[in-house]
Amino acid sequence: MASFGSLGLRAELLTALADIGFTAPTPVQEQAIPLMLSSEKDVVALAQTGTGKTAAFGLPLLHFIDPQDRAIQALVLAPTRELCVQIASDLERFSKHMKGTRVTAVYGGASIRDQIRDIQRGTQIIVATPGRLLDLLGRGAVDLSGVDMAVLDEADEMLNMGFQEDLTEILRTTPADKRTWLFSATMGREVRAIAKGYMREFEELQVGERNATASAIQHQYCVVQSRDRYTALKRFVDADPELFAIVFCRTKHETQELATALVKDGYNADAIHGDLSQAQRDHVMGRYRSRSLQLLIATDVAARGIDVNDVTHVFHFDLPGEAESYTHRSGRTARAGRKGISLSIIGVREVNKVRQLERMLKTHFTYVRVPGGGDIGKAQVVAYMHKLKNVEVDHEALDTILPTAHEELSSFSKEELIERFISVAFNRIITQFRETPDLNVDMSRKDHTVRDERPSSRERFSTGRQLFINLGTADGFDKGKMLGYICGISGIGGEHIGRMLIKDVYSFVDIEPGMYEQVFNSFQNANYKGRKVRVDEAQGPGQSAPPRAPRPEGPRSGGYQGGGHKGGGQGGYQGGGQRGKYSNERPQRGGYRGGEQRGGYQKKEGFYEPKPKFPKKERRS
Repeated sequence: MASFGSLGLRAELLTALADIGFTAPTPVQEQAIPLMLSSEKDVVALAQTGTGKTAAFGLPLLHFIDPQDRAIQALVLAPTRELCVQIASDLERFSKHMKGTRVTAVYGGASIRDQIRDIQRGTQIIVATPGRLLDLLGRGAVDLSGVDMAVLDEADEMLNMGFQEDLTEILRTTPADKRTWLFSATMGREVRAIAKGYMREFEELQVGERNATASAIQHQYCVVQSRDRYTALKRFVDADPELFAIVFCRTKHETQELATALVKDGYNADAIHGDLSQAQRDHVMGRYRSRSLQLLIATDVAARGIDVNDVTHVFHFDLPGEAESYTHRSGRTARAGRKGISLSIIGVREVNKVRQLERMLKTHFTYVRVPGGGDIGKAQVVAYMHKLKNVEVDHEALDTILPTAHEELSSFSKEELIERFISVAFNRIITQFRETPDLNVDMSRKDHTVRDERPSSRERFSTGRQLFINLGTADGFDKGKMLGYICGISGIGGEHIGRMLIKDVYSFVDIEPGMYEQVFNSFQNANYKGRKVRVDEAQGPGQSAPPRAPRPEGPRSGGYQGGGHKGGGQGGYQGGGQRGKYSNERPQRGGYRGGEQRGGYQKKEGFYEPKPKFPKKERRS
């Protein structure tokens, strides 16, 4: 096995590596470092996340730096703030014994004045995100004309985030004869295009199979109903008290919503996403690195640069859209030679996606079952037993109580003491999980179809939580527009919305019970075209009437609460401002109850129903 000393690095770097505890290079370091030190060509290196890529380009970069020259000699571009800060921190550790070497991190969300001040003081290496660096170039605050080396780290992600034009503009300000090193976990067509467009003649270095995942990661999946994904996640966490994980969601809203729910249920969790300030992100990551958090809920972009070596699990609460994203996600675990688990919590409709990932990544995904109540109870008891075995007994503090304890318990045998202790300490846990239902979908059933993936509309909307909203066809709404409007305001998906009844000046919308409060609360300060949106809960038959909905603001066609006269404008609503009940029954002819009415109203058992136009004629004898 090679050593860092055999790679040709300068003595100061070897001393720093010894201080850090780096003894032997990883495969990508062993191949990349000698090539970069000896070759005048550019280099394209393909290696998985967590394999030591920062040292693979950082050590050769520092080897060529002249600490006596205060000009900018090297540029490292990274897609995210977290990765930018991480790279800068690693370079500072590696250059500890290179007196006079300075590294400046340049990224959005931090004070640009402080960054300009650091650059003006003199720095040899700039680590930057493309957006902030372009800002500095536009202000004339940074000069890249003397750059000898440029590194594009996580090049595939920079392209996915839309930085191609930014990269072009930045690299145009650097010398054409500089060395360019491109590092990526995946090598797609876009990455190859950027290599050909921005680099001279280059050598390609590949460690492991292209677009493959790290071999130290166990790839697993479970299949549940969509409504049970959150419960399944909690079951996995409960079944492994030593678990230390990152949970991936697709959107910023989903990460915050999931983290809030987990905290409410008693878990140590927090979210990291693009809407957080840099101070907030640093606070969350500080808690996670210190293991004050057990679960970090993250988006794909925000997780780039999270370099925490002891992450045991990566959970895919939502499968990513591309194989490259899955590779980057799963690479957050099994770092620095450790093993890890990448677990996807999926519905029946996503089983085919798992099969596609297997083919694209050339990796086997193992099916696992969501833990049952007995599994969880046993796991927690065993974990407590391990803690009990390893506890340090403070004899001095127990001196006053131990004699009494020995006297009270001396009549019991060791076996009896263990049984009683388990019964007292864990009876609640065992009882709590004893009756938990099985969440696993039986994939062996031949008659199983994707329709089993979700409960029926009757089951999902059976509690009658129906939203009344004072918008309708008079405002230009049809069912499609109403669906998009509610989803946009509340942030929920369309699958949580059921039947809709769109009338001229109002509408009724069935909301899945678990999402009703979120939808209702999101409309409390909503406006539509300058008019306040009013919402209320419509009541089913036999339920008590809600408070009368307020009169809408602004001119409206037709009468709401009578609208000025009973039965005006295709029939008033609730008849002339009187109190009545909402009804979520099927539309009828006449009356409020969803039907259009051209006549007046008469009161009958709390409802205002239409007066018949003509009295019923008696049959002549």
